[in-house]
Amino acid sequence: QVQLVESGGGLVQAGGSLRLSCAASGRTFTGYAMGWFRQAPGKERNAVAAITWSGINTYYGDSVKGRFTISRDNAKNTVYLQMNSLKPEDTAVYYCVVGSRADGRLWLATRYDYWGQGTQVTVSS
Repeated sequence: QVQLVESGGGLVQAGGSLRLSCAASGRTFTGYAMGWFRQAPGKERNAVAAITWSGINTYYGDSVKGRFTISRDNAKNTVYLQMNSLKPEDTAVYYCVVGSRADGRLWLATRYDYWGQGTQVTVSS
């Protein structure tokens, strides 16, 4: 059974940083893309960042470009999201995603097979 275990969320002041981690287990993830989505109260779930297996291709949502960095360690089946210069509007539940579909559109939710339970990120002003 596939499990995605997220960690690193919490409360931080505006301008601060957090690093999210997501460790995947339960099968072989060779070739799988990994990423993060987020959902704020009353808003739809949107892609934040994603990265292909090779790490060559990445995606960042417009609102996080230049502030967030996604990376992965394939030996550990783990994806990271370094979040800097956090803003109150970054407050949301962040979900780790893993997917095998051969679709270059890393921002599509339907591209991903597995979703984590979510970790809360709260940025105070």
